[in-house]
Amino acid sequence: MQPFSPTVSIVVPTFNESRNLRRLVHLLDRAMGTIPWEVVFVDDDSPDGTWKVAKDLARTDARVRCIRRIGRRGLAGACIEGALSSAAPYVAVMDADLQHDETILPAMVAKLVSGEAEIVIGSRFVGDGSSTLGFTTGRAFASRVATRLAAILIGRQVSDPMSGFFALKRQVFETVAPRLVPSGFKILVDILASSRGQVRVTEVAYRFRSRQEGRSKFDARAILDFFGLLLHRMTGGMVSVRFLFFMIVGSTGIAIHLLALRGGLLAGLGFDTAQSLATVAAMTSNFLVNNQLTYSDMKLSGAAALAGLLKFYVVCGVGALANIGVASWLFLSNEDWWVAGIAGVIVGATFNYTMSSIIVWRQQQN
Repeated sequence: MQPFSPTVSIVVPTFNESRNLRRLVHLLDRAMGTIPWEVVFVDDDSPDGTWKVAKDLARTDARVRCIRRIGRRGLAGACIEGALSSAAPYVAVMDADLQHDETILPAMVAKLVSGEAEIVIGSRFVGDGSSTLGFTTGRAFASRVATRLAAILIGRQVSDPMSGFFALKRQVFETVAPRLVPSGFKILVDILASSRGQVRVTEVAYRFRSRQEGRSKFDARAILDFFGLLLHRMTGGMVSVRFLFFMIVGSTGIAIHLLALRGGLLAGLGFDTAQSLATVAAMTSNFLVNNQLTYSDMKLSGAAALAGLLKFYVVCGVGALANIGVASWLFLSNEDWWVAGIAGVIVGATFNYTMSSIIVWRQQQN
């Protein structure tokens, strides 16, 4: 019996898309014609059982595969895992929400097979492409801004670098994969930036459709992920996206500390007591926000969250000692007070981030 060998693997990251999967497989079957294809659903352990639907489909259709991720979240990370699981010479990425027009996939694959391009982008902004049906006014504005910022980063004239619909040679993907940021929201921008202008890119027009089921994944976290990716790339990868988020959260903790301290003093508490309570309040706030934002792809819950909070208290306590120790040593070494203070903050923050990554949220960080 001849083994099934797809020409293209279509990677579809999913979260709470159970009602769309059967329809999407049907549409792909109709669109792909004679091209051997497979679809790889990469599901972040959806509460609505999306992974169950995908596995049900896989039992009766060899072209369907499912990767269920537990303890990991993130659209870019899902795309990376799905693409790296493929042995097909070409990989496509699209959403499960039925907004991407699957009928242009054969044209995209044809451009890869012919050698015309190594990356083919489904674009809403060339030819007769359109995004009017699928975007709200606010999201359309955000997309335009993000597109302009992305153009600065990737240094090439691509009309739709924010597209979530594209295809590329698997060899190209595997070359850039070690440099990609798994916690991001828009992986195409990262791929284009990581390829450093050394691949041929073309675009195929399509009309962005209205979402049929489920909810959009575009939210405040997605915006922060995008700006984090831009900063990460602009610093040459020296500063990780997660560390940037950790520092931002730490900055908000200062405001929480001052508010709690002022409240304690107004309530008649002594300074030492109010300062201690304010410190605990700030650390608690930092933990909760980091758990939701910085480490959202490995969020702790239940008893694990309580244990993580206690560990975070210990880590931050030691980090405070490191901060004070370094600052005091520099100050006594005749450094300016502000130099000593900033150095202490940097050392303390770096220690807190590193040890939190190892002890509190125990997974490989990026």
